[in-house]
Amino acid sequence: MVEPKQAIDRINNVFGRHAGSRALHAKGRFYEGTFQAKEGAAASCRALHMQGDEIPVIVRFSDAMGNPKVGDGPPDVRGMAISFRLPDGSATDLLGQTAPRFPFKTVEEFLSFTEIATAKRKIAGFVARHPGTLPGLLANARTPSVLLQKSFAEVTYYPIHAYKWIAPSGKESWVRYRFDPVATKRDRPEGDFSGKERLQDELMARLARGPVHFELTAHIAAHDDDPHDPTSVWGKDSRHLEVGDITITGPMEDPEANGGLFVFDPTRIVDGIELSNDPILHYRAKAYSESVSRRIGEAG
Repeated sequence: MVEPKQAIDRINNVFGRHAGSRALHAKGRFYEGTFQAKEGAAASCRALHMQGDEIPVIVRFSDAMGNPKVGDGPPDVRGMAISFRLPDGSATDLLGQTAPRFPFKTVEEFLSFTEIATAKRKIAGFVARHPGTLPGLLANARTPSVLLQKSFAEVTYYPIHAYKWIAPSGKESWVRYRFDPVATKRDRPEGDFSGKERLQDELMARLARGPVHFELTAHIAAHDDDPHDPTSVWGKDSRHLEVGDITITGPMEDPEANGGLFVFDPTRIVDGIELSNDPILHYRAKAYSESVSRRIGEAG
């Protein structure tokens, strides 16, 4: 497997190396808000933030590319990361993207695609070499969450990995999450949002009128569904549970200003939630560690 240092080097070779910035999702802004679980979530998961109390959250909306100087204009996968700040001082994170499917079984496939993704003429050759990626790539290309580029607030975000929920009774279930928007194009704020920061500007205009809401939904696996493969498609016997409400209230002071550091980690979990054996999930933590080490070194 590719070493994390080599992976970050290859990503930097695509987007450039930008001091103090993430290797991917380099351009983004932080917002604050709350999460409140709905009745029924606590019966399925004993984690503190599923018990119905209002929990503070830190949210970051971002563009996927690794160049923080690129504007919001070009088509891109967008990101929504959430850190749930629990009352006991712990935290747990979910990282969502607008692409509903993760097409890559290996880190090498992901890196190879990242290296040619901006050269569309090379994609056919990539698929010929990696035919297993085709269903996921086609699904992503057709989904409104990828095609719509009008607002961070109107699209669905998909954390790609499965997590084990442990109920108070001890019952275990595997879930994949989804952040479903409440906002629609009918309630867009007035104005022409066409500049370099158009998506962030549009979101700020919405927040000037009031909170922006998302619904957290859990896709609960059936017996035959595979939680350890991020490319797996769960079958018709799986079901969905409305977990709770995410309320974004406004922008927050940038915790990364003046050399600060804030990390969203999909492997950061709390009691009541466990990780799958998904190799991509576990690799991400190692790659983030390498990226963070570089950011710290550059800041110093």
